Amino acid sequence: MSDPRPRIDTAGRRARLGRRHLLAPAHRAATPEAVADAVLGLHATDAATVHLAAGARLAAPDPGAVEHALYDDVTLVRLLCMRRTLFAVAADLVPAVWSSTAQAIAARERRGMTAWVLDGVPGWDERRLADVEHLTLAALAARGAATAAELAADVPGLRETILVSPGKPYEAAVAVSTRILRVLAAEGRIRRGRPRGGWTSSSFRWAPGTALSDRPAPPAEEARADLARRWLAAYGPATVEDLKWWTGWTLTDTRRALAATGAVEVLLHDGADGTDGLVLPEDLAPVAPPEPWAALLPALDPTAMGWKARDWYLDPGHVPRLFDRSGNVGPTVWWNGRIIGGWAQRADGEIVWRLLTDDGGREAASTVADEAARLAAWVGEVRITPRFRTPLERELTG
Repeated sequence: MSDPRPRIDTAGRRARLGRRHLLAPAHRAATPEAVADAVLGLHATDAATVHLAAGARLAAPDPGAVEHALYDDVTLVRLLCMRRTLFAVAADLVPAVWSSTAQAIAARERRGMTAWVLDGVPGWDERRLADVEHLTLAALAARGAATAAELAADVPGLRETILVSPGKPYEAAVAVSTRILRVLAAEGRIRRGRPRGGWTSSSFRWAPGTALSDRPAPPAEEARADLARRWLAAYGPATVEDLKWWTGWTLTDTRRALAATGAVEVLLHDGADGTDGLVLPEDLAPVAPPEPWAALLPALDPTAMGWKARDWYLDPGHVPRLFDRSGNVGPTVWWNGRIIGGWAQRADGEIVWRLLTDDGGREAASTVADEAARLAAWVGEVRITPRFRTPLERELTG
């Protein structure tokens, strides 16, 4: 007896991806905020990823527009949130992300930092830690923006160090400012301001406050349901495990959030061995594929990292070359909804790529070449080295 549940095959999932993740040229966005909203957040652990991921989806890529959204209007907000990863999310999504995910992570970060400092710095107690934090916030307010070194010049307590991994070849003295500033940012009491260098730099100035302060957050359960609904609209159909992995929630919280969306069960993939998936009830209709498209997406791009189960867009045999040992994806080349290779930028600025499959033939290769030229044109003289390097990216630059 055949399974009565609706089926959404791999072609249908790839069609949704090309349209909803703004990768097909006709679906590209006009603003960085629209890009972040479409994929729910741009990975921001590597500063370059925010700009490269936005540029791949913008009709007219412009690093200046991304910087304006991050640092002037603050319509893109960096939060330590899903999977304890730094994301840049659209300001209107901040309350849901904060209440569903980031608030609990901030509390965990504070507990860990407090234990680390009190155990590692002689003479410190909770009152001393609170005093140093108060002085840090006052110094930052007075300066308006400051580096960690500038704040440490104003607040001597930030210069205290803790020896980590003592006795090991990689032991190091780490300033307490590293963890204190990270926690203050996670709590929304300070934010990452403009970098000291260009848009690829991860050396940030700190600025007072974030968009958290003037937007009321809903209750956690309501926020998780809201985020799950938005995620299914962008990434569905998908599995319970996909959402659990993407958010870092418990299995119980994930199931409750999905149930609150009214999601319906579907069969995923082709053939008789489809797996169970979920989709919003209004999203069962077939989606027409967009025009043929190619994309060069950066390391840690939200599309490449959007699902736990990736076989429908990534050949498992290509994982060792495209991912590092910690599971971070490197720069990838896409053709019509699946990864077909990787790319890199050489020291002279040339964008180079390698296809790992001949799917798409000459049309794919020609379209990839056009995308590489488009990327090179807007990147200009900037040089990009991913924070987490992968075997293929190293090969291409070697």
